[in-house]
Amino acid sequence: MKIDDIFRLTEDELFSELNTSIKGLSTDEVNERLQKYGYNEIKEVKKSSMLSRFIANFTHLLAILLWIASILSFIGGMPQLGWAIILVIIVNALFSFWQEFKAEQATESLKKMLPSYVKVIRNGRQEQILARELVPGDLIYLEEGDHVPADARLIEAFEMRTINAALTGESEPVRRTSDVVLDEDVSLLQSPNIVFMGTNVASGSGTAVVYATGMNTQFGKIASLTQTISVEQSPLQKQLTRVAKVIALLSLVMGVFFFLLGLFMGRSLVDTFMFAIGIITANVPEGLLPTVTLALAMGVQRMAKRHALVKKLSSVETLGERLSSVQIRQVR
Repeated sequence: MKIDDIFRLTEDELFSELNTSIKGLSTDEVNERLQKYGYNEIKEVKKSSMLSRFIANFTHLLAILLWIASILSFIGGMPQLGWAIILVIIVNALFSFWQEFKAEQATESLKKMLPSYVKVIRNGRQEQILARELVPGDLIYLEEGDHVPADARLIEAFEMRTINAALTGESEPVRRTSDVVLDEDVSLLQSPNIVFMGTNVASGSGTAVVYATGMNTQFGKIASLTQTISVEQSPLQKQLTRVAKVIALLSLVMGVFFFLLGLFMGRSLVDTFMFAIGIITANVPEGLLPTVTLALAMGVQRMAKRHALVKKLSSVETLGERLSSVQIRQVR
């Protein structure tokens, strides 16, 4: 059987396919299936440490350019400017890290959508167990206010409605039924006799047979996709990198040019060198980095007011670019 067709099975076919019954699984069967399928939990890809993410705010190309400018300021006898640039780097890095840290903490709260305990029928009687111990074939009982702990097929439903916002984005309660779906145009996600991990019961009650747990659920597949997507630079990050390279090249060319020009005009080596350092430092836009960071942070705050979480500051500009392109296509 393909999981995608599970909503088309009758109750007897469902029990036969999942090798279970109206009395639920026995303790021995549960232990065997736990060994086979593992615990019912969302696994996380190992993330980079907080320290490495913090240091990254000091080591991107524009920050490195500012570090070089600060060092040259000290060499050129301008310690006040050197300290000011260092302060800009530190404040900007702390601010960026704090913004992204808050967003990450907010996304961690999404795990609260998954319940800790669930009412299950095993050995012919109802009991309460840890949700992570559910296995395919378990019978679960759901009622108003419950979070659905795994993907399951309903065999009984009494005026039941669920909120599937975690999967579909639709906040309105959707009616659930235990009837077999015969319509060929209906997909698994559209089926009214399926409840999904991460959704919650808005009203009514029902009994369902678990057919997928952990990373095999629709919720788990989405979590897996979001964690395995390769990290790429946003358009803004690419533009800033390009700007930083152009600035560095122009500053160096102008510094070398005026250094050679000073020597040609008979100026002393020390004076010419100090003047070249001043030219290079003056061409570095110390205010660019904090200006960009503050602009993006304002975007994050506006998105938060609309109940949208943005984990990376640079993603705000990417969202704006996508929305602009959609609006242009709509106008056309």
